[in-house]
Amino acid sequence: MQKILLTVDKISTYAGQTVSWLIVGLTFLVTYEVFVRYALDSPHQWAFDIMLQMYGTLFMMSGAYTLSKNGMVRGDVLYSFLSPRVQAALDLTLYIVFFLPGVSALCWAGYTYAGDSWRMFEHSSITASGPPVYPFKTIIPLAGLFILVQGFVEIYRCILCIKAGEWPSRIHDVEEVDIEKLKATVHVTDEDIAKLDQYVTRGKGGGK
Repeated sequence: MQKILLTVDKISTYAGQTVSWLIVGLTFLVTYEVFVRYALDSPHQWAFDIMLQMYGTLFMMSGAYTLSKNGMVRGDVLYSFLSPRVQAALDLTLYIVFFLPGVSALCWAGYTYAGDSWRMFEHSSITASGPPVYPFKTIIPLAGLFILVQGFVEIYRCILCIKAGEWPSRIHDVEEVDIEKLKATVHVTDEDIAKLDQYVTRGKGGGK
């Protein structure tokens, strides 16, 4: 069963890493549009719609990835002091009471929303010649499905933790920098940092 959990983690990770490249495209598009708008006085009507769709796709498709990395926002001030079994019981309750109904509603509403858009071949109404939005609206139920599947994996993880008393393993990816680990890696102590700070401060004072 652990292989199935990790396989779903891999799928969510791959989806998240793939759509993350939209950040690069979005950066270039924004830069290009700013240049042609202010330097050449020739803006494109479709630019804002495309930027909105790219960001929306990035935001929605990153949900399952974030959930697979246990990166969703929570009140860690209290949560971190709880035992793994209590954490799992609390998570399981929240998944059942809030997550499953909410994400299921998202999938159903998104499916209906996208279907209506496809039937009328809907285009953006922000500008007169707005680009089509029905492919973008298809992302809503698709992202919801990814999150729902990953949610079932997290629910099963909660059950395993309640039984075993410890959290099962998950696939790790890029993490925030741990300052203490970084200092240990480069063999720097707090005293070294303080001395360097004093040296820089004295140097600035002498330059004046």
